[in-house]
Amino acid sequence: MHPKYIHLFFDLDRTLWDFDGSTRLAFEEIFKNFNLTEKGVPSVDVFHQHYSIHNNELWARYRVGNIEKEELRGLRFYLTLKDFGIDDRQLAESIGEDYLSMIANKVSLFPNAFEILEYLKPKYKLHLITNGFNEVQIQKLAVSGLGNYFIEVITSEEAGFKKPDERIFHYAMQKAGAAADESLMIGDDPEVDIEGAKNIGMDQVLFDPEGKYDKDQSTYYIRDLWELKDIL
Repeated sequence: MHPKYIHLFFDLDRTLWDFDGSTRLAFEEIFKNFNLTEKGVPSVDVFHQHYSIHNNELWARYRVGNIEKEELRGLRFYLTLKDFGIDDRQLAESIGEDYLSMIANKVSLFPNAFEILEYLKPKYKLHLITNGFNEVQIQKLAVSGLGNYFIEVITSEEAGFKKPDERIFHYAMQKAGAAADESLMIGDDPEVDIEGAKNIGMDQVLFDPEGKYDKDQSTYYIRDLWELKDIL
């Protein structure tokens, strides 16, 4: 047990929950259910590639408050469909609704997610800070069983601010009864999770399973969740 830390704050998507894995499962089902091949979309992979570009751009706008949640949900699929010459807002809305209901139920976790939480739970107070949509994230925690490990679950919708805004971290610490110098943030995004926590004086662990990032930009660096055992 690390003598400095009492509270551990985890990110959810792409840290514990394998967002890309569950998205792939959802897209395969959507592609089939909406007969997208017949509408001119060549493959699931191509559809997902185009979607990812639009989704990432819209989420960047959403994080800084330039777009509302309701608009993001349908617009990302509308813009993707338009890439294939399909100008159909109703279809985009229908796909968007189905996607949100599917994604929370397509459980895909990173290796050792449960094992490390089992190891950490008796030793630390575990919490979650996520920018994901409230109802989707709560459902993910319920269907996967991850929710059993966390004392406080802080969503950006509840807090009124999105990571990396320092106010969501202050809100989370207040709710958890934690101080920055006794807390550790564990997440996959160098800007959203790592810089956000660093800006309020909280130590950080960068989880980088693909080895994409500089190891020296965070307090600690891991490529497998089980490596947290070496730190904590």
